[in-house]
Amino acid sequence: MKALGKILGLFFLGLLLIIVALGFALTHLFDPNDYKDEIRQLARDKANVELTLKGDIGWSLFPWLGLELTDASLASLSTPDQPFADLRLLGLSVRVLPLLRKEVQMSDIRIDGLNLNLQRDEKGHSNWEDVGKPTNAATANTPTDNSAPADSPATEPGESSQALKLDIDSLIVNGARIDYHDTQKGQQFSAESIQLTTGAIREGAGIPIKLSAFFGLNKPVLRARSELQGELRFDRALKRYQLEDAKFSGEVSGEPFAGQTLTYSVQGQLLVDLAAQVAEWNGLKLSANQLRALGELKIRDLDKQPKLSGGLSIAPLNLREFLTTIGQTLPAMNDEKTLSQFELVTRLSGSDTSLTFEELTLKLDDSTFTGQLAIADFAKQALRVQLKGDQLNLDRYLPAPTKDAKDASAARQAEVKASVASAGQSGSTPLPDAPTQQAWSSSEMLPIATLRKLDMQLTLTLDQLTAQQQVISNFSAKAQGKGGLLTLQDVRGTIGNGSFDAKASIDVRPAVPLLSVQKNLRGIQIEPFLKKPDQPSPIKGLLDLNANLSTSGNSQRAWIDGLNGDANFLLNDGVLVDANLEQQLCRGIATLNRKALSSDPRGKDTPFETLQGSLLLRNGVANNPDLKARIPGLAVSGNGDVDLRILSLDYRVGISIIGDQREMPDPACQVNERYVGIEWPVRCRGPLEMGGKACRLDQDGLGKVATKLAGNKLSEKIDEKLGDKVSPELKDALKGLFNR
Repeated sequence: MKALGKILGLFFLGLLLIIVALGFALTHLFDPNDYKDEIRQLARDKANVELTLKGDIGWSLFPWLGLELTDASLASLSTPDQPFADLRLLGLSVRVLPLLRKEVQMSDIRIDGLNLNLQRDEKGHSNWEDVGKPTNAATANTPTDNSAPADSPATEPGESSQALKLDIDSLIVNGARIDYHDTQKGQQFSAESIQLTTGAIREGAGIPIKLSAFFGLNKPVLRARSELQGELRFDRALKRYQLEDAKFSGEVSGEPFAGQTLTYSVQGQLLVDLAAQVAEWNGLKLSANQLRALGELKIRDLDKQPKLSGGLSIAPLNLREFLTTIGQTLPAMNDEKTLSQFELVTRLSGSDTSLTFEELTLKLDDSTFTGQLAIADFAKQALRVQLKGDQLNLDRYLPAPTKDAKDASAARQAEVKASVASAGQSGSTPLPDAPTQQAWSSSEMLPIATLRKLDMQLTLTLDQLTAQQQVISNFSAKAQGKGGLLTLQDVRGTIGNGSFDAKASIDVRPAVPLLSVQKNLRGIQIEPFLKKPDQPSPIKGLLDLNANLSTSGNSQRAWIDGLNGDANFLLNDGVLVDANLEQQLCRGIATLNRKALSSDPRGKDTPFETLQGSLLLRNGVANNPDLKARIPGLAVSGNGDVDLRILSLDYRVGISIIGDQREMPDPACQVNERYVGIEWPVRCRGPLEMGGKACRLDQDGLGKVATKLAGNKLSEKIDEKLGDKVSPELKDALKGLFNR
């Protein structure tokens, strides 16, 4: 036995010496550089590539199967003079004996100076498209094997009877670069200074990995520096891949950021399980300048239609400052302190075409919203919104007035003040002139391009909404926009003890936008809408209004100039502020009594029970043919126009004493029974803001009243003198004669 063992030992020792000697002979007597032409032809036949080996091929056989390539390049056979890849150095070595056991034990793999130049021409053909396709000659010389059954399943990676075991000391890539140019789309992308280093690569063990690069893009112009670190772990049998303690960080700048820089960092635990077709990102931590967020993401059905689920929480931040740091310019708002507080908590769900924020809690400044936000289709930018909020002060977020609007308002106010000053308080001055200044801005109001692309469905409810300085309770709105047509299906709310509802549409499909609105108001206090900081409301009361209006254009001025439609209004329990119609009536009676007023006007308001009528609007002018008002002891009727373009009024009003003959404010205008039923003429003309202060006794109409009263008095004298001495027919004829 000892002799047999000795013989076997000598045999294996001799075999090892033969292998070593053979390896020495192969590596020293056989030079692969002598076979470059054969290697080049093999690359052409099998891979359809043009392989250029300018440098030497270094190699070793035992105990390491080593290979070192320098100065090599690859090109498609269709464009052999345009390499799509070149390499400065590739070095690797594999232990020979473990290969017999299907184990890959490698030393360091080193790749230096790898450049990929990928191009797609104007016809969409790429310079790498034909790589891997065997040439026709090679295909023709390849025998067809018909022995295998047609339905034999292909063996997937990792499913062989004995998978290869990897054991690589490290992988190092230095100075790699990728350039991509698409002539057809005019796009360019580059990744340069690519550095990749890993620790020992062994299946089931953690593999430290570090990757860094600089990126560039031309449309839009972007520049970025990025770095990825983590520990990779994989199990090919279980098809499970993990990147633990992953951190992806860097900086990005360019056109979308208007010269600013976004510094970002994303951390977490990544898992891809191909057996379960699931990918997860747990312990997600995100930072982008001031923004901080936590979350988790899970994607299932990777092989079918991927579905996303997870959660996201954004810590409180100053959204205005954050947007400034990434070059986003906000439109001017009435309150520049808006967007200073932002916070978000939500669940996520979605697919490769959509994303939904469910169970959403959004805090914006003083407002809190709950509900759901969704992008139903990324390609169409389809937005779906269902939100419920506690309060929102819309005035703070509305655009600040433009210079054009400020100039129009200033000119208008100057004209109104001049009219008010000239009108005085007594009402004895001449009628104010109608204003001439346009009251509206010509600045564009609607973002036409955005609205034409808008695909939105909105449902919004608010406990309290502040708009135009008015507090609206129980506000709700439903709206949708698609294909350039925005429809407000139902807008309603309460203001004080009153309520409103409205429907509207904005059609931006034509070159000139079309707008329409149907509005119903019930018991709305009108004073808050008409008063201004430096000017009280000219009228008070509770308004009922039904209106159906339409217009066109894209500015306040165009909307008013093109305003058409009809409306009915009823104002209850109202007051004409600082306008005494009773004083105007008193002045007329005093004139006919040929007496002078003994006291100055008391300047009190004129209360009324109702003020009502209808409006017919044509091109910004509202005609009111049937104005009626009920004032204690008086009846008022009239007709006239309200020119909304310049906010002026022009009315003829008749005031009648209806029989109570109450005490008048001055002895000179004491009422007697002759004045009952007489309609006293009043003319109102001037800026709409003046209200009743723009009204004066109509002197031309007063002459007709005097004539009528004289005729009535003469008729009384005829009756008194003639009595029953003549026939009634003769008395009527005489009265008619004198009346004429």
